[in-house]
Amino acid sequence: MTKKALSVMPESQSAKPMEDNQKNIDESWKEAAEKEKETLKQEGKFVPPEPNFNFFITTLALQASIFLGDIENPATNKKEADLTQAKFLIDTLGVLKEKTTGNLKQEEADLLENVLYELRMQYMAKVKGEAK
Repeated sequence: MTKKALSVMPESQSAKPMEDNQKNIDESWKEAAEKEKETLKQEGKFVPPEPNFNFFITTLALQASIFLGDIENPATNKKEADLTQAKFLIDTLGVLKEKTTGNLKQEEADLLENVLYELRMQYMAKVKGEAK
């Protein structure tokens, strides 16, 4: 008995290259997103930063720091440690490092390596502190 892997895409589409109409939809989305950013900027509203790998890594690291209790939780304005959640985020960053090895710019690889080292050291210090 074999198990079939779960797929987000229907089987009929999963192995096919992207169709031209799908590419057009993607371009339309990009154009709409750019227009929305320009409108926000003109109205003086918050314009989200451009997403990139470094921003993604630092966002996860910030969340981990919040769960380590090093930074105030913005929802409560209190430092609250949740080491289980912190470990999950640190492990997630570790998976990203493993899966992206050889595919990152040097700056991105260095950032990920340094962030992981710092978070792991902070986590170990917290765990050892709880054991006392």
